[in-house]
Amino acid sequence: MSNETPEIRRCMGSSIAYWAERLPDNIALDDAAGVFTYAELDRIVTDYARAFAGSGFKKGDRICWLGKNSALYFTLFAAASRAGAVIAPIGWRLAAPEVAYVLKDSQAALVICEPEFAETAKQAAAEAGTVKMILVAGEADGLQALDEWLVKTQPGDLPETNPAEGVLQLYTSGTTGNPKGVVLTNDNLFKMRPLVENKPEHAWIDISPDDSTLAVMPCAHIAGSGIGPIAFYNGATMMVIPEFHPDTVLDCVDKGLNQFFLVPTALQMLVNWPRAKDTDFSSVRSVTYGAAPIPLELLRQCIQTMPQALFCQQYGMTETTGTVCILPPEDHDPAGNERMRGIGIPLPGVELRIVNEQHNEVSPGTIGEIATRSGLNMLHYFNNPEKTAETVDSDGWLYTGDAAIMDEDGYFYIKDRVKDMIISGGENVYPAEVENAIFGHPQVNEVAVIGIPDEKWGEAVKAVVSPKPDAGEIDADSVISWARERIAGFKVPKSVDVISELPRNASGKILRRELRAPYWEGKERGVN
Repeated sequence: MSNETPEIRRCMGSSIAYWAERLPDNIALDDAAGVFTYAELDRIVTDYARAFAGSGFKKGDRICWLGKNSALYFTLFAAASRAGAVIAPIGWRLAAPEVAYVLKDSQAALVICEPEFAETAKQAAAEAGTVKMILVAGEADGLQALDEWLVKTQPGDLPETNPAEGVLQLYTSGTTGNPKGVVLTNDNLFKMRPLVENKPEHAWIDISPDDSTLAVMPCAHIAGSGIGPIAFYNGATMMVIPEFHPDTVLDCVDKGLNQFFLVPTALQMLVNWPRAKDTDFSSVRSVTYGAAPIPLELLRQCIQTMPQALFCQQYGMTETTGTVCILPPEDHDPAGNERMRGIGIPLPGVELRIVNEQHNEVSPGTIGEIATRSGLNMLHYFNNPEKTAETVDSDGWLYTGDAAIMDEDGYFYIKDRVKDMIISGGENVYPAEVENAIFGHPQVNEVAVIGIPDEKWGEAVKAVVSPKPDAGEIDADSVISWARERIAGFKVPKSVDVISELPRNASGKILRRELRAPYWEGKERGVN
């Protein structure tokens, strides 16, 4: 690592330029389309940024990406940063109406899509009514190719950019069922990196220009897009694969991959994949994981497969730019220990505390809500001051919705979720979204959606419905099919229970907790 001040690397564009000058031949991006050095990436990022400016995009304008992970996405992300625009990747699993909501909410005038999502992009853009142009990264009927647009567009002048302004907008849902656009700045993404990286106690994230990391989580998630700033800040190589599959991860390991992040479900698939036992994992120095604690038996399998690797659990959320709390490698014991049941300790520069309903801090061992304050907290929810104020108070404390305790040593342990979010295979599913999709089914009177334990996915989505009077017997398969037409596949219920009436409290609110209780009986925690 260069001895020059890290403040030079305050954003995606400046980080790439920094390494393009110092290590121009270092590989920046490696995906199925080929490899790009930092010098090549710096040039193409500038070309795209100037084309955005030449097309009339101004500071703060939103550009949406509808596609899987690719070197192109991270190139466009950096170009948006350099042009003062905001990239807003959309989950490619979303149905057209869900994509349309994001387009309309973000007020994006431009959508760049991969060919396989061109029809979804066209349908969603027509519904949203805000999109002026759709470009396709390849070929699709009726759409202009991105490459052609780049060549034909007269380059514009680039503005002065401010690292405190938004650069990335990720959509995360709430219990109201409407996704919210979390606006993150370059300061969120870069400012705290010197506090964490290249320090002996944080060897789990020690990445140098000689190293490689992996973009494998969906780019519409912070765990996906957040890899870009880490790699570019350190001048490292980022291998990019479209989506998780054990074979594609193992292909990267064969090429000498040094560090990667996966959710525990994916880790389990990886180490149990037949090819894994014949793969040389000696290049892998660290494995980070999140969205759930690691089962002890899975940790043992991982250590057996990658005995030289450091394992680190990460806790965070989109609103905190990802990780704010870690369970460090030294607390990962294959013999088992109490700390492995928790999420660990805050990162340097991060404040974490447990508060009661009045937002007052509680004593160690008392259950309450996790609140956090740091330079990682989001700028705001886009065009949603009310929800922003509900989540972040005037003193800068962000309330996570996770119920937890802190022990005497300052380690945190999640016990349940204050909100009703379900995490299935690392994907966030909010009951209200699924309930909204099921409402309208001709046989369903009421519906409540809950998460139940699932060995493979951590939690599975279950719908509990009551029938309309005189509607006859509810066909569970038809409820599932009804939902599948309206929402992404990972949100669709895996099963449906039919009961005569849903339980409610005195004020009439459906008691999801009461519906969940039988499925979690005997479990130590109310999440999986």
